[in-house]
Amino acid sequence: MGRVALKFDNVSFAYPGGDDVLRHISFSISKGEKVALVGLNGSGKSTLLLHTNGLLTADDGTVAVDGTLISEKTAPLCRRAVGMVFQNSDDQLFMPTVEEDVAFGPRNMGLDQDTVTARVEHALKLTCCEHLRKSPPFRLSGGQKKMVSVATVLSMQPEILVFDEPTSGLDFAARAQFISIADHLPHTMLMSTHDMELVTRLCSRALVMTKGEITYDGPIDTLPYPNLNDMPYEDDK
Repeated sequence: MGRVALKFDNVSFAYPGGDDVLRHISFSISKGEKVALVGLNGSGKSTLLLHTNGLLTADDGTVAVDGTLISEKTAPLCRRAVGMVFQNSDDQLFMPTVEEDVAFGPRNMGLDQDTVTARVEHALKLTCCEHLRKSPPFRLSGGQKKMVSVATVLSMQPEILVFDEPTSGLDFAARAQFISIADHLPHTMLMSTHDMELVTRLCSRALVMTKGEITYDGPIDTLPYPNLNDMPYEDDK
């Protein structure tokens, strides 16, 4: 195993007034690994993802990014290392043009204009979005919005990419484009998804979540439920 990029150690979490959503979660992801996080709706996947860069903080246990424990003090640094692409692209795009959206993160990092420009160019090229630079995001298709959302994260040059249902709502062509681009990115990745073709194309390892717990951590080809529709629901016996 290479250098550990992301590590959860006995993490538990509950929203105020509710039961535990995460229960004693432990796993680590090595630098360069692409790992799928799969499970039924309500199993805790999105909540887990929000712990990867300190948007949520564990009630018990720890999360570390490249050896740095996430805390109130270190969260800003960890958020630079972990880039999150949300399921709904409209939550990520808010500037008048694509170019301004992609530049927003680097500018907030205090980088000089030449560096910002270079990062925007590189991110747009990686995502095949150069032709969209002057477009208003609200006029883009779902697939275009998704790739621009990825570009806004890549422009900050994170080491880890976290995706929440990246192919949800995409048509065949947009989905194929996302898979092709993600396959060529060298980043460490953790992606929550119901898209099992995406899982088998991009990932060598899967984490299965059931009722807030990791119930499987291993190779894709030995997944206990290769079709998520076969997974038992909470009330099934």
